[in-house]
Amino acid sequence: MNTFRERLAGLGRRRLILGAVAVMVALLLPHIPSSDAGFFSTFSPGNSNSILPIFTIVLCAVYALFALGLNVVVGFAGLLDLGYVAFFLVGAYVAAWLMSGFFYNVKFSFLSGAFKFDGQEQQGIHLTFWLVVIIAAVVAALVGVVIGAPTLRLKSDYLALVTLGFGEILPEVFRNAEPLTNGTKGIGPLDQIGTGPLAILPGFNKRIGPSDYIAKYYVILIFLAIFAFISVRLRDGKLGRAWMAIREDELAASLMGVPLMKTKLWSYAVGAMAGGVGGAFYATIVGTINVDSFTFQLSIIILCAVILGGMGNVWGAILGGTAITWVNYTGLIWVGRSFNSVAGTKVDLVKYQFGFFGLVLVLMMLFRPEGFIPAARSKAVKQSDEAARAAELAGGTP
Repeated sequence: MNTFRERLAGLGRRRLILGAVAVMVALLLPHIPSSDAGFFSTFSPGNSNSILPIFTIVLCAVYALFALGLNVVVGFAGLLDLGYVAFFLVGAYVAAWLMSGFFYNVKFSFLSGAFKFDGQEQQGIHLTFWLVVIIAAVVAALVGVVIGAPTLRLKSDYLALVTLGFGEILPEVFRNAEPLTNGTKGIGPLDQIGTGPLAILPGFNKRIGPSDYIAKYYVILIFLAIFAFISVRLRDGKLGRAWMAIREDELAASLMGVPLMKTKLWSYAVGAMAGGVGGAFYATIVGTINVDSFTFQLSIIILCAVILGGMGNVWGAILGGTAITWVNYTGLIWVGRSFNSVAGTKVDLVKYQFGFFGLVLVLMMLFRPEGFIPAARSKAVKQSDEAARAAELAGGTP
C-alpha cells in the first residue's frame, strides 16, 4: 500500500514539474533569445527564416484550442466527427458580423475598453472582442446541439458520414447566402482587439494592432488555458465519466442509467464552444473572413492532431495541435530550405505535405497507436493486453 501511495505521490510530483515547465515555456516562447548568427538565430520569432516565427506560434495556439474541442467529442465521448470545421466557420462569421462595418445600415459602436460604450456612430456593428468571443461560443454551442440532435442517434461509420455532410453543407450555405456572408468576397476588415482596463498598464496600448502577434499570442493562450482547465475538470467529473462510459460501451452505459442523447449533446456543445472561440479569434488574426478558408481539409488536420497527440488526453491534444500546425506552416519549409542548402537541390517539400501526414499516421498506427501522450485508461488497457499476451505465450492463465 505504501509503495502504491509513493508511486502516486511521485507521479503527482512529476506532473506538477512537467506542468510548471510547460507553462514557463509557453509564456516565454515569443521571447526566446536570438543573435545575428549561430544556433539561436534560427529560433528567433521575428526572423523570417526562423524555425519559430511568431505568426506560426500564434496559429499553433489556435489549432491547439481546436484540438482540445475536438478531443472532447472524439477522445472523451468516442464520437467520430468529420465536420468540426463547421463550428470554426460559425465562430469566425459571428466575429465578422459583430466586429466590422458589414451591416452598413446599422449604426452601433461598442469599441473602446473591455465593455465601454464610446458613443461614436459607425456603420455596422462594432462590439468589443471580449463580448463577441462569448457570443461566438454560445452560438457555436447552439449550432452543435442543432447538428447533433438529429445525427447522434447514429453510430460509427454512419455518424462519420453525416457529420462529414454537415461539414460540407454549411460552407456551401455560407458561400451562397451572399446577403448575409458576402459570398466568396468575404467580410472585412475586422476591428482590433481592445485591451480594456489593461490599457492603463505600461506596455499596453488601447487596442492590439494587426501585426502585434505577441499580444495576440497571450490572448489566445488565456483561452487555451481556460479550455484546458475546463477539459480536465469535465474529464474527472460526472459528465466526463459518462462520456467515457459511452466511449467504452454504449449499451452498458445506457443500462447503467446514462442518458445517451443528453450526454452526447453535451460533448458536441462543449467541443463546439472551443471551435467557436477559436474561430472568432482567428478572424481577428487574418482581419478578413472568406468562406473558402473553411474546408474539409481543416477538419482532417484537427482530427489528425487529436489522434497523434493521444485521444482522450488533454495535454496530448495540445501537443498534437501544436506539432501539426508547426509542421504545416513552418516545419516543412524550414526543413526543405535546410536540405536544399546542404544538398544543392530545389525540392519543395510543401507540395508533399499530405504524403508526409499519411506516412506519419501509418507509422503512428503501427508503432504507437495510442498517440504521443496516451490517456491513462488507454495506457492501462494496453499494459493489460500486453500482460495477458505475455501470460498466454508463457502458457499461463491470462
